[in-house]
Amino acid sequence: MAGILIFVTALALVIHAYICFTFFISSIREKEKRATAFGGMQLAIPLGLLGLLFFLSGSGFFDSQSGLVILGGGAIFIVLAPLLLIIKTSPNNKALDGTKGFIVGSVRRFDERETVFSRNRGLRPGSEQYKIYYAQHPEHEQYDTARRKLGGPVGNPGSIDKPYEKPNLAAAVASTNFALHLSNPEIVTPHAFSGFKGEKISLEPREATERVKGFARHLGAGLVGITRLDPLWIYSHRGEIFRENWEDWGRPIQVGHKYAIVFTTEMTFEMIAAAPHTPTSIESRLQYSKGAFIATQLAAFIANLGYPATANHFRHYDVLLVPLAVEAGLGELGRFGYLITKKFGPRVRLAAVTTDLPLILDKPVDIGVEDFCRACKKCAVCCPSSAITMDDQTQVNGSLRWKLNEQSCFDYWGKVGTGCNICMRVCPWSHANALPHTLVKALVSRNVMARRLFTVMDDIFYGKKPRSKTPPVWARFSQT
Repeated sequence: MAGILIFVTALALVIHAYICFTFFISSIREKEKRATAFGGMQLAIPLGLLGLLFFLSGSGFFDSQSGLVILGGGAIFIVLAPLLLIIKTSPNNKALDGTKGFIVGSVRRFDERETVFSRNRGLRPGSEQYKIYYAQHPEHEQYDTARRKLGGPVGNPGSIDKPYEKPNLAAAVASTNFALHLSNPEIVTPHAFSGFKGEKISLEPREATERVKGFARHLGAGLVGITRLDPLWIYSHRGEIFRENWEDWGRPIQVGHKYAIVFTTEMTFEMIAAAPHTPTSIESRLQYSKGAFIATQLAAFIANLGYPATANHFRHYDVLLVPLAVEAGLGELGRFGYLITKKFGPRVRLAAVTTDLPLILDKPVDIGVEDFCRACKKCAVCCPSSAITMDDQTQVNGSLRWKLNEQSCFDYWGKVGTGCNICMRVCPWSHANALPHTLVKALVSRNVMARRLFTVMDDIFYGKKPRSKTPPVWARFSQT
């Protein structure tokens, strides 16, 4: 009996030590000094217990009745305690219903003209559009006038970093160079290549779905999901103008397509870890551009199959991507307003293609985000502009969610000259895709106790307000 208990206990301790060792090594690679120190201490526990186990077994201590009782109790605790974190607890039925699970009132379609971006760069003082908008929304004029004095969406670009902001700024602007050309109507909504003569290629929905998702991943997409296009998540009016096509401003947006193919591109951990400094702008713009490239190519592929398709990316949006991504099963909405995915956390950019090509739909997922965010609040604690609420969810345009103060957030962008991304950097879901973090995400997505435990553990290992980290040498910056 003692031999079996010793073997089981030793095996459990070895597994525990291996996990602690991988965490220790990954912390070193991630340049997480605090986590490395705590990881080393954590590794010492199973190793110390293993040494004690072998010492006591060699001394004959477990041959006694008291020794056997201690061994049995220890074995039960070491083996069964982790199982409490593995058991799947009750699902969040609201999350499994997607956006519908959070609708508690009347939802109106959102007007693209009302976004802080459209107001900042799309309303030229003295223009007809300017007069029309502020006649309808006088409550925005005072703020918008003051905000324009800081400049465009990121104010004086790269201003937070000196003297290396110019090389990084050059890289950030270069990252969007290609995508700037992808807002032309004939590219956004492509026609079939002449060789196909516009004829429909017959595909069963299952094969069409397999080919569409496979092609998107081949082009560089990370996660890909498909949902029915809910009219609620289509912008009501055009607000963003990128080609001097002012005749489109205020035009009602109508999308007759049935489906939306939504996908992510991953923002690398090492670049986002430098937020709010300029490396995060390079990475953000690059992934927006990759999304634009993938969406454009995917729309062209579907057009060549003989079906209408429209690319949605950061230079042309007909739809709101986060709610559609939720519907497509890519993740859940977090406290800070970003989509949180299980694999990449919020370190993603979104793009989509709407189409009539018959496809198989994906379902919304429950990965524990709502419950985790309710307890965590790390993004709110670390937000330099206090734009992220510490309070519980409230009704916003008929949906229950955490209300972001977008104007406070936008002001901070103008001050630092970047897109900030501090909330994305500090989010516990954002850690690199190393084995320990993948294991934690798997547990958190299943178990409420794991969410509570790892919320505390993240503060211990990384601090309540983690500092930004050094980027790759080529993207270095100075704050002096």
